Amino acid sequence: MLWVVFGSLIGSFGAVQLKAGTQRLEMNLRSLITNWRLGSGVLLYVLSSVFFVFGLRRGELSVLYPLVSLSYVWTTFWSRAFFGEAITRNKIYALGLILAGVTLLGWGKQ
Repeated sequence: MLWVVFGSLIGSFGAVQLKAGTQRLEMNLRSLITNWRLGSGVLLYVLSSVFFVFGLRRGELSVLYPLVSLSYVWTTFWSRAFFGEAITRNKIYALGLILAGVTLLGWGKQ
C-alpha cells in the first residue's frame, strides 16, 4: 500500500512539472525537446507507475487503484504552493469525499 501512496505523491510532482513546463513552452519542436520541466514531469509519471507496479505485486487491485486518487489531494496542495492557485471550499469538500472513498475502500479489504 505504501508503494502506491508514494507513487501517487511522485505522480503529483509530475503534474507540477508538466504545468511548469507548459508555462515556458513555445509551439515548436525544439522547445518541446529541450524543455527539461516537461521531460522531468513525464519521467516522474513513469516513476510513479513503477511504484504502482511494486504495490500491485502484493496487494488487491480493488483497494490499491483507488489510492492513486490521492494524487488529486497532493496536486491540490502543490498547485497552491507552486502556482498560487486557490483552495476553495468546494475543492476542500471534494478532497474530503476522495479521502472518505479511499478510506471506505481500504476498510473493504478487512
